[in-house]
Amino acid sequence: MNILTYLIPISLVLGGVGLLFFIFTIKTNQYDDPEGDAQRILSGEYDDHPKP
Repeated sequence: MNILTYLIPISLVLGGVGLLFFIFTIKTNQYDDPEGDAQRILSGEYDDHPKP
């Protein structure tokens, strides 16, 4: 049972870090254009093949 005294605070800290990182990504507007990404992936302009 002594291991729980270490694991519970570690899991809370890691969860808090994950939450802070998620809030940071929201505030820096990294999720603003999901529709544009969906259209760009279907576009033929960005192709893996070299242009002649």
